[in-house]
Amino acid sequence: MNNVKKSFSIRDLENLSGIKAHTIRIWEKRYDLLSPERTTTNIRTYSLESLQKLLNITLLYNNGYKISKISKIPENEIALVVREIVAKNSVQNHALNAFKLSMINFDITLFQNTYNTLLAEKSFREIFWDVFIPLLNELGLLWQTDTISPAHEHFITNLIKQKIYTSTEKLQLMEPSKKDKVFVLFLPENEIHEIGLLFINYEIILRGYKTIYLGQTMPIENLTDLKNYYQNLHFVSYFTVVPTKDKLSNYIRDFGNILAENGKSSLWVLGRQIQHLNKEKLPPYIRTFESVEELSTAL
Repeated sequence: MNNVKKSFSIRDLENLSGIKAHTIRIWEKRYDLLSPERTTTNIRTYSLESLQKLLNITLLYNNGYKISKISKIPENEIALVVREIVAKNSVQNHALNAFKLSMINFDITLFQNTYNTLLAEKSFREIFWDVFIPLLNELGLLWQTDTISPAHEHFITNLIKQKIYTSTEKLQLMEPSKKDKVFVLFLPENEIHEIGLLFINYEIILRGYKTIYLGQTMPIENLTDLKNYYQNLHFVSYFTVVPTKDKLSNYIRDFGNILAENGKSSLWVLGRQIQHLNKEKLPPYIRTFESVEELSTAL
């Protein structure tokens, strides 16, 4: 248990719960909902139990409970009221909090149990859109504000990747039903942010296409062999960190020279780096997408 984060700042609580630090202080003072400890310099610190309590309070608050009413619920019954709400309503918000706690504690069992509870109500695809994407969107902020460490981020993203792998494998048992395109998914050299590409691979297979998944850090020249096996190749990539802004134009030019010279291959691109492209001046073999949803619609 030495790796478990046991002490949190009020800013950590704000980032994890979505409740402003100012509001948390008011709840403490007016309703005695949390009992922080104080450092020698009089800075509030909170225990893991306080974090869990605040996440439960947040769920109640977001479900219409007034904070004055929540304050009157005996502490040992708050979790019971939360479970009642979860049983009556969607487990989505509760699951998001549970996944955060599993990340903070490096708790695989909590992750698996939460995922299986969701799976009883939703498909994998619904879980990814409704729960995993909001969670992944929060990770960047939590990491930037030092609420979580890179180890926490790697832990939770690798568990999510496992779910994408297993769900994709089930689809791959069926023969592709559409033959007009073959999709090759890869990340540029030195690009390792793979989770978005993995889900795109799932989405493409779900729609009946054949995919060839090559994964991380693939130089363009290593993709040329595929032209000997397939016609009408559609390469798909995710530019999160690389190519950097100053190298984007060269990368697109090199792709055209090496892979698109016959006009039959194209490159579909998503990711943060495409904001630096002038969409109106892109060659015809390049197509950009602002989101996975937009790409999915184009299939």
